[in-house]
Amino acid sequence: MGIIKAVTQSIGGSLADQWKEVLEPEDMGANTVFCSGVRMRKGQNVKGSEDVVTDGSVIHVYDNQFMMLVDGGKVVDYTAEPGYFKVDNSAMPSLFNGQLKESVRETFSRVQYGGAVSVRQKVFYINLQEIKGIKFGTRNPVNYFDNFYNAELFLRTHGTYSIKITDPLKFYQEVIPRNAGYVEVSDINEQFLAEFLEALQASINQMSADGIRISYVASKGRELSRYMADVLDESWNAMRGMEVQAVGIASISYDEESQKMIQMRNQGAMLSDPSLREGYIQGAMARGLESAGANPNGSMAGFMGMGVGMQAGGFSNASNVNLAQMHLQAPSGAPQPQGGQAAQSGGVPGGWLCGCGTKNTGKFCGECGKPRPSGEWVCGCGTKNAGKFCSECGSPRP
Repeated sequence: MGIIKAVTQSIGGSLADQWKEVLEPEDMGANTVFCSGVRMRKGQNVKGSEDVVTDGSVIHVYDNQFMMLVDGGKVVDYTAEPGYFKVDNSAMPSLFNGQLKESVRETFSRVQYGGAVSVRQKVFYINLQEIKGIKFGTRNPVNYFDNFYNAELFLRTHGTYSIKITDPLKFYQEVIPRNAGYVEVSDINEQFLAEFLEALQASINQMSADGIRISYVASKGRELSRYMADVLDESWNAMRGMEVQAVGIASISYDEESQKMIQMRNQGAMLSDPSLREGYIQGAMARGLESAGANPNGSMAGFMGMGVGMQAGGFSNASNVNLAQMHLQAPSGAPQPQGGQAAQSGGVPGGWLCGCGTKNTGKFCGECGKPRPSGEWVCGCGTKNAGKFCSECGSPRP
């Protein structure tokens, strides 16, 4: 028993009417993986059984469909080519491979398993399109070591993935329940989802080992598909004849501790910039002045308390260090930072800063000739001094 080509293209009308029976796939939606063939027009079936495909009947196959002719529980022929195929009980299997790999022919020799009575004949279809929109979500946080943050972080993610059946005969043998007539992907997804999530965690850990920042994971769907292919496709292809086609990440969330660590690291990175630090100090001083002016005991008491607090907190020294670092980091010819006690007293580590913006080490400015200002100076360690030596580290006044 086998099939032969009747018409190579999908046509209908009067030409199809000449055949005894015409079988087509049951309604196959986007998430359908397997369905039975149904008779669209019945001929004279002398046996009166739905389990017999009459000799001379025609089976219609559409694009991206794999049709199997089964007799007595044994696959006797198949095709992955669209068109009309005539059932011929005297013909040998034709095995129209279509776009499938030659490995399907090898699978055919192993899948011809015996089963029921030989008069039980069926037509089945398998969907060769990409099965999309299979939802996933991590139940527990997945650990992710991020080299940028130098910390073990934990994330949750959810999204969708898609699969593609690459060896439909193997898929039929290993995945489709016996005696099933119609199977949606949701009917068989429980086991696949558990294996998918296990492979997803391994893939995410591999992305971590490759140095990808955790904040980039959401935009790495294509790379994640490649990681998943390395982890999962080999076993899924060998065992079930299918593979992961694509992975789409809808969102990523971090646990509470990971969020705190990320925020702390980001704030520290921002404050390593002296210009941002100086802006923070000036903003704090402005807020302090505003609060002092609104002091219910009188603005003078507020301003006095603010001055004591600033002196104890080292605001002036911190501002001087920031301005000095900004000066040293500025490119040649760029405007120099002005204001603050560093500019007034000449407090630049290893020298003094003139009002014109020139850094000097001698007694007079090399640009405008102004004498070096007397009074307080700032040591390279950041301490403000009035004498000839630093009160903190003992360095002589420049």
